[in-house]
Amino acid sequence: MMTDDELRDNLSLVRIPHVGDVHISQLISYAGSATAVFKMSRKQLEAIPGIGAIRALSILEGHDPRRSEREILFAQKNGIEIIVRGTENYPHRLDQCHDAPHLLFYKGNVPLHQQRILGVVGTRSPTTYGKERAVELMASLAGENVLIVSGLAYGIDTIAHKEAMHMGMSTIGVLAHGLDKIYPAANRAMALAMVSNGGLLTECWQGTKPEKQNFPKRNRIVAGLCDAVVVVESGERGGSLITAGIANSYNRDVFAFPGKATDLQSKGCNHLIRNHQAQLISTGWDLLESMNWHSATKNSLPQQRSLFPELSEEEERIYDLIAAFDTLSIDQLQDSAGMRSSLLAAILLSLELKGVLHVLPGKAYAVIPTQGKL
Repeated sequence: MMTDDELRDNLSLVRIPHVGDVHISQLISYAGSATAVFKMSRKQLEAIPGIGAIRALSILEGHDPRRSEREILFAQKNGIEIIVRGTENYPHRLDQCHDAPHLLFYKGNVPLHQQRILGVVGTRSPTTYGKERAVELMASLAGENVLIVSGLAYGIDTIAHKEAMHMGMSTIGVLAHGLDKIYPAANRAMALAMVSNGGLLTECWQGTKPEKQNFPKRNRIVAGLCDAVVVVESGERGGSLITAGIANSYNRDVFAFPGKATDLQSKGCNHLIRNHQAQLISTGWDLLESMNWHSATKNSLPQQRSLFPELSEEEERIYDLIAAFDTLSIDQLQDSAGMRSSLLAAILLSLELKGVLHVLPGKAYAVIPTQGKL
């Protein structure tokens, strides 16, 4: 088990200027541990391949144990696990990647060593076609013991996380910022729900903002964690294509849903398929077949629930309100319910995850017909 001093020194090593994850692997390979690195002389450090004079001086002058101790205290207070590369809790798929992060901060309840892990990525502005493909994909994976990984962004990421929970699957959101905040803020309620059946993962320290340079680094974690990555819908540029490219470099399987040649939001997927950077799939069944993830007793579609789960008093009230009008928009619900928007959003998300509501285009809600309600 790692000592407190060793954990502190591993954190300190990550913050040294000019020293990246590849350099850290090289340093620990030579020294044996992070603590041993800080005990080396300048001459010893300079002799390590890839380190040189500038990095050696940074290591000697940049050790800041107090900052690392504050981060450890923050993690302890907030139920965050600090996972160091080379320890048993570090995800073994990610550990195979040459540029994997030396440290991960994880808040969740699902081990990162799952038998089947799938990354699902796509545009922040999906079309109806893209939304349908994402929903169908998640429905096809229900009951197949697949952990869903995505980036908690608007659009396809959000649909993947929500539908995974709706179908009873665990899901992990990989963040491009620290665990002291949730970005985008609109996904906060969903993120909190994910911690109970999955988790939130990042290499970023508290206080790190979701700045542009952090997203490609986030994408490499998504790609490295998974057996395969699916691009549901993407324009000709964007983070989804970056993730697909990284996944290919890691020798992961990459899949993409095709679209019409004239569809702007399918240009990225069509490009990946045309250039043999992704396998074409038209349904989730195609993915299961390619990955050999079929269960012997699996039906082609999940069965509709015959009974609703038990609802709280407030959930019951909102459900009955929507049922009385067949469909209601979020604005109509706000006017009729007379409750805080944040509370209403949390209740609607809970009802959606329990499988009792459909979210319709235009942010409207409708009940899912069943045989009865508990």
